Amino acid sequence: MLKLFSAVVFTSLMIPEIASAGEINLVEQLSEGGVALVIILFLSILFLSVSVERLINFREKDIFSYELLEDIRTLWANEEFDKIHQLLNTQNNTLSRVLGFIVNNRYKQFEFISNRAGEIASVELRRHQQKFYALAIVATVAPIVGLLGTVIGMIEAFHVIAHAQGMGNPALLAGGISKALINTAAGLSVALPALGMHHFFKHRTVLFSLLLEQEINQLIVDWFSASPNGHVDSSASTDLNGVSYAN
Repeated sequence: MLKLFSAVVFTSLMIPEIASAGEINLVEQLSEGGVALVIILFLSILFLSVSVERLINFREKDIFSYELLEDIRTLWANEEFDKIHQLLNTQNNTLSRVLGFIVNNRYKQFEFISNRAGEIASVELRRHQQKFYALAIVATVAPIVGLLGTVIGMIEAFHVIAHAQGMGNPALLAGGISKALINTAAGLSVALPALGMHHFFKHRTVLFSLLLEQEINQLIVDWFSASPNGHVDSSASTDLNGVSYAN
């Protein structure tokens, strides 16, 4: 998906010539786009760097592991808690940290374990979410900067007409407007893939949240929900619905 979005940006901004009413050299117009295009360039770098970092560091293995869950269930059933600690020390994901808390506090009250396990998972997911929030900023700011650059460019174009040849040379005005509009095109070319990637990671966060909630709920019910009289505690649940998602 990142390659697709990069291709869109590259195609929109770097095609040297496009045939229309005349030959339009986009490279030349980009070089004359002004400060707005410089800002959009930095936003595009931010978009690419955040996207690459999140694609590398925000995958299922960074949140959850079915293999780890099954191994922990087996060791817990055999009460091999030392081996559980050794196994968890080799892992680096959200599930391992939640399981580590549960194992370390297995003698405490059920309500404490249930609530705190949910809080740990929720905080971890919010941290991941915060790391791709910059994509929402790029998607919002880039088109506005492009529009500002267009407005400034058009003002300059009309200013040139007013102090040069008037409307006797329409090509002078058309060329100025064309160079101004390239700012809007550049801003949209960066904003659209950034918005798409933001929603992609937002959707991934929701999926991981649901996966953690389901598995941790079931795990705590299996391990801690039996009351002293042998009945299952109906309040056995870990609520991860407190995870907030960026708009």
